[in-house]
Amino acid sequence: MTTLAPRRTANGKSQRSSMRVDSVQEKPSYLSTGILILGALYCLFPVIWVVAAASKDGTELFSTFTLAPSTHLWDNIVALTEYRDGLFWRWMANTALYAGVGAILSTWVSALSGYVLAKFEFPGKAGIFKVLLMGVLVPGVILAIPQYLMLAQAGLTNTYWSVLLPQIISPYGIYLARIYAAASVPGDVIEAARTEGAKEMYIFNRIAAPMMLPGLVTIFLFQFVAIWNNFMLPYIMLGDDHLFPITVGLNGLLNQGASAPALYTLVLAGALLSIVPLVIMCLLLQRYWRVDLAAGAVKA
Repeated sequence: MTTLAPRRTANGKSQRSSMRVDSVQEKPSYLSTGILILGALYCLFPVIWVVAAASKDGTELFSTFTLAPSTHLWDNIVALTEYRDGLFWRWMANTALYAGVGAILSTWVSALSGYVLAKFEFPGKAGIFKVLLMGVLVPGVILAIPQYLMLAQAGLTNTYWSVLLPQIISPYGIYLARIYAAASVPGDVIEAARTEGAKEMYIFNRIAAPMMLPGLVTIFLFQFVAIWNNFMLPYIMLGDDHLFPITVGLNGLLNQGASAPALYTLVLAGALLSIVPLVIMCLLLQRYWRVDLAAGAVKA
């Protein structure tokens, strides 16, 4: 009688032991899954509340169960649209301008800066990167007043530029771009392009940037969401409500609600509508994300 020995793999381990290790690794963790579900519910609860509250009229808002929806959502949206001849949609357009243009410029600057820090050697490189890391730790709120004073000297306050210019430089975006450029842009490809006579900006725009695309999409999305939700900077910089983004505009409506409670339903409807572009943006850009952030053009 003969017995079959376990087949050996390339590294000397038996197939049976490999299958045993794989089965152990694939065993689900119910505790981790439960924690993730609780975290998801915690994050989604405010959204669920806004959806339910935005569907109520002024009398139902404070007299019915918090999460019980109603049928007045469209009426609230129409009333919000009619408020001051569509001022809300002007706020939405301003926010799209600030977030879209600001995120694009910030992503390009972050990509170029991160690429230079990752692939070039120059005096003071380590010191610049340390200062950059210190900038990541500084909250943007602290810089709002100095930025206002600087732009006031240049006569740019209460303009679109006063909100756009401070958003272009993102220390965290540069930090992420440096990490991704170091991992995804092989030095051999850069040297080959230089040997062919390509200029440095051509190499960056045509070769390095496409390799960094998944990381740049992440940086763009982070910046887009951050600028879209930014309140303090435009609140300090702007005085004309026709230049307000959605955050500052809805805050003004909320403050008026103390004397005109009917405006609360407009605020809630506006808050709900302000979430929709962010959801669409995430759905459109998620196909560019990659799990393997270390993947580059040269495979081992």
